[in-house]
Amino acid sequence: MEALLKSFALVAASEMGDKTQLLALVLALRYKRPWIIMAGILAATILNHGLASWVGGYVSSLVSPDVLRYTLAAIFGAFALWILIPDKDEDGPQNERFGPFLTTLVAFFLAEMGDKTQLATVALGARFQAPVLVTIGTTLGMLFADGLAVFFGERLTKRIPMKWVRIFAAVLFAAFGVGILVGF
Repeated sequence: MEALLKSFALVAASEMGDKTQLLALVLALRYKRPWIIMAGILAATILNHGLASWVGGYVSSLVSPDVLRYTLAAIFGAFALWILIPDKDEDGPQNERFGPFLTTLVAFFLAEMGDKTQLATVALGARFQAPVLVTIGTTLGMLFADGLAVFFGERLTKRIPMKWVRIFAAVLFAAFGVGILVGF
């Protein structure tokens, strides 16, 4: 259960203001089909994060626990700094021929490749060695954060400055890194 809850919290916080959240907002505004957009996000995230959490679990079986602990702490520390850098607003996909579901699925899958949430999912998979729980947690975190953009995006971004959201997420990443070092 810890793997699921920590994966959810970390991804939900780190997705705030991320390029995929901005992509969700753009797609929702373009297609006006929020539930189809959410279904595309769900499918893409399960595929992407399922693979990432499995890779993390596999990598953790190849290195010693001490090396893994210090490496993961350093990775989460780097993510804490990385998240403070705002993502550039992307225009989203320009090809309209595939419809909202397929466009969302492909755009989200590709946008997550090498993204901090995918890399965090690899690290979480290595930390907890529970790929199913990590995938469920990170997927729910993505759906939560991107759902806010899809359903409430315009209103929400006028009330909460993204700077403060990024700072909160950076503190969360740093806390996870310290927690790994001290054994939480």
